[in-house]
Amino acid sequence: MKKFENFCRALTNLHEIETKSPPYDATTTAGMVALFEICFEQSWKAIKERLELHGFGEKKICSPRMIIKQAFAAGMIDNEELWLEMLTARNDVAHSYNEDVALAIIDASKTKFIALFEALKSELETNWS
Repeated sequence: MKKFENFCRALTNLHEIETKSPPYDATTTAGMVALFEICFEQSWKAIKERLELHGFGEKKICSPRMIIKQAFAAGMIDNEELWLEMLTARNDVAHSYNEDVALAIIDASKTKFIALFEALKSELETNWS
């Protein structure tokens, strides 16, 4: 399961942001936002891979939003609302040149998103192998 392995590596890298404290320099800020974006991208691709493996691919599910909704319906994730919030944050990465946007993504990653990614990793390992 290549996509799951990629997700796990991205999550390991994302944990690096937990060791950083503000104030951040511009390079550190951009790097932490990029780590979040990479982890999010790999997470929805791993979700899609596992859904398809378990027969949920009969309907064409291709957008991250649709995949999140299908994962919630299938019981793979518990909190659809927070996952959709993560999708919004991923979409906001394009505006991370704005320090407030970047800091919000970093803070949400530390306080909410890493835990969601960890829960997904555990769920995929336990129930979707």
